Amino acid sequence: MKVSTRGEYGIRAMVSLAKMYGQGPVPLTAIAADSAVPLAYLEQLMLPLRRAGLVVSTRGAHGGYALARPPEEVKIGEIYRVMEGPIAPMSCVSEESTDDSCPMIDGCATRLVWLKVRDSIINVLDSTTLADLLAQAPRSTARSSATA
Repeated sequence: MKVSTRGEYGIRAMVSLAKMYGQGPVPLTAIAADSAVPLAYLEQLMLPLRRAGLVVSTRGAHGGYALARPPEEVKIGEIYRVMEGPIAPMSCVSEESTDDSCPMIDGCATRLVWLKVRDSIINVLDSTTLADLLAQAPRSTARSSATA
């Protein structure tokens, strides 16, 4: 399973909003700068995140975006599903699988491994919050100009 740029950038933008949680609406330019997501792409990502209830927007001169809930309540799996859709390493084991196009689905010897892979991914994504990512993030340190 490969995460697209949409998924990667969506999660990075949400981590940026989590860093700034409680500071009021954050302009898109600030989110773009902090998350290294191109502004034009970020604009496209915020609409589905807003529709899903993960962010709220405020219009006006001091407008922007903010998390709809505290970072400890936003699971990475929620963001992933908004950006990427159902979690599935193979279509026959999708969370929303209605795929019976595979003629081997009933007696497939490999389906068990794909179910385990899917369940492992779901477990990681749904047990990790934005607050967890912030707590585990490496802290940047100021470099001294005297260091060679």
